[in-house]
Amino acid sequence: MIRRDIAWGEGVLANGKGLAVNREILLPEEFCGKGRLFKHIVLQPGCSVGAHKHEGEFEVYYILKGEGSGREHCGTASVRVGVMIYCPSCAMHVIDKTDTEDLEFIAVIVFS
Repeated sequence: MIRRDIAWGEGVLANGKGLAVNREILLPEEFCGKGRLFKHIVLQPGCSVGAHKHEGEFEVYYILKGEGSGREHCGTASVRVGVMIYCPSCAMHVIDKTDTEDLEFIAVIVFS
């Protein structure tokens, strides 16, 4: 399958600050029961993915562009291009956009 022209949407992610622009790369029904989310997400300055956790699944973020701040079970760290954040099941995590450039990343949620 080749999917072209994937539509962008907007929304608040996990009660975070501001609106995140995002698009679904893989639809939930295309995971064959192995996961539920594969998105390209853009956070504009001042926006965030709010504090949340997943039970029975884990989330991975991979930074494509920009810089920000990631918080997860091991602490807080700055994130930039090429950084991966692994958030295991039941671990609270947040990602914040902290400077003047957009933060772009891939988010994937897979069942444990």
